[in-house]
Amino acid sequence: MKTKFLLAIFGAAMLAAGCVNTVDGRKTAAVPFLKDEVSGRYQRPVQQVYDAAKTVISRNGQIVAETRLYSATNTVQNVLAIEGRVNQRNVWVRVEAVKADLTEITVQARTRGGGRDLELTHELEKEVALELVR
Repeated sequence: MKTKFLLAIFGAAMLAAGCVNTVDGRKTAAVPFLKDEVSGRYQRPVQQVYDAAKTVISRNGQIVAETRLYSATNTVQNVLAIEGRVNQRNVWVRVEAVKADLTEITVQARTRGGGRDLELTHELEKEVALELVR
């Protein structure tokens, strides 16, 4: 009976830990099935929103990587990504053009152990919006 109980706990632990997709197209070890990203849309050009996101990440932490994402056919899209560290959290920001004058930003934050940090995610997305009005 104890063996079955321990196997059940081990199986649940294996299901709880896993890999999740980041907004920049990579994978990271984390707890799946948790909402960990926030999106916003702005009537601004992609480069302006991207520069605002870079400023916010730099002000609150440090930028680890900047990426331009390509489609499966290797055509250039206006999709830019930033990976950073803020308050000992891994942060990913994706900026992409929805229309010519409409840009969407998606912010994702995870703790070192793979948990989510929605408060930080919301805060960073709001700071980008405020940076755009300056």
